[in-house]
Amino acid sequence: MSLVSALGRGLVAFALLFAALAALPRPLSAMEIQEITTPGGLSVWLVEDDTVPIVAVKFAFAGGASQDPEGGEGLTNLLSAMLDEGAGDLDSQAFQTRLEDLSVRIGFDAGRDNFYGAMRTLTPNIDDAFEMLRLAVTAPRFDAEPAERMKRQIIAGLRREAKDPDAIAGRRWAELAYPGHAYSRPSRGTEESVAALSPQDLKDLHGRLFTRQGLKITVVGAITAERLAPLLDSVFGALPETGELTEVADIAMARGTMEHVALDVPQTSIRIGLPGLKRDDPDFIPAFVMNHILGGGTFSSWLFEEVREKRGLAYSVGSYLLPYQHAGAWLAVTGTRADRADESVEVIRAQMARMADKGPSEEELAKAKAYLTGSYALRFDTSDKIADQLLGIQVEGLGRDYIDIRNDLIEAVTLDQVRAAATRLLKGVDPLVVTVGPEKG
Repeated sequence: MSLVSALGRGLVAFALLFAALAALPRPLSAMEIQEITTPGGLSVWLVEDDTVPIVAVKFAFAGGASQDPEGGEGLTNLLSAMLDEGAGDLDSQAFQTRLEDLSVRIGFDAGRDNFYGAMRTLTPNIDDAFEMLRLAVTAPRFDAEPAERMKRQIIAGLRREAKDPDAIAGRRWAELAYPGHAYSRPSRGTEESVAALSPQDLKDLHGRLFTRQGLKITVVGAITAERLAPLLDSVFGALPETGELTEVADIAMARGTMEHVALDVPQTSIRIGLPGLKRDDPDFIPAFVMNHILGGGTFSSWLFEEVREKRGLAYSVGSYLLPYQHAGAWLAVTGTRADRADESVEVIRAQMARMADKGPSEEELAKAKAYLTGSYALRFDTSDKIADQLLGIQVEGLGRDYIDIRNDLIEAVTLDQVRAAATRLLKGVDPLVVTVGPEKG
């Protein structure tokens, strides 16, 4: 281990210890979000925080796995794995060694609709850290050897998933929910599609995705706007203004199908879904509160009570709102003994019908709102979490004041609004049900 690496790791340990001693989150009202424009024209949200000598950078480009070409599924995921596998004059090993010596973390991730990046550094290494990020963003090498190595790792993961009932259920559910649409295709690809990907495919996708159009950036930590602006321009300023993204159409989720996939495993994985809401829908917040009562509250929801506590059908059960850019969905997920899978599906459907027909009580609504508002500050107790939350707010177009008004929006939700959202989403709609497990009967 080099001396620089040892010193860097020591600083990281000190910073983490210091953060733990000051772990109580600041009131959200005390958080100042600066919206700055760099000399190069980049729009950035910055929260200055000198609590620890760390800077966290999060950013998102428009276009994610939905940009994978047909037959090239998994390309965006492979791109996310390759950007720190050599850049500029540094090959894969040299790039990784340099990151370790600087105690810098750089990573990328492919979502359905956006491509995400992150960098975290100690303040003494800011200049070098941003230079490493610049290389990864603007000058990735896509050398053949690391490309093949990453492909082998991804394919090995896909082979494990081929025996995982949860992974199979999720993939099959998407295929049935969005037939013929980009959302139906596996974001990690298939063994065949990943094996066929080439470095040139990566270069072409990088050129289309990595543009300034639609770029969102959030920075949190011990850095001023004056210090930050030229560093960000050095990373993103030379990117092309626009790219050639493939247009993705809106799609209404399919429903009314029940399918069982036979797999020789002890348990059955269950997915039950309905059309949901996009994030900008006026009913989204009431639906969010409704879902917390139905299945979103880990230990307090109706599904947890009926499926686990009363009947012991499953260890975990929950439901989620999935607000994609071009579709919305509501999804319930659980796993149970194969001989009790049908019973579990019926219990979940009964709770869906109960919510649609009767809705929650005033007391249940009050408890849900108290939990959702009281726990919100826990999403902002580290620089990474703050950056994640603010980037999500940017991507979803909610406005810089959202953290100030979010709890007010939840407090304002009425019982009538929750019942109306439940009726809209759950009443009289046949769900899409996928089960994966032992052959039935």
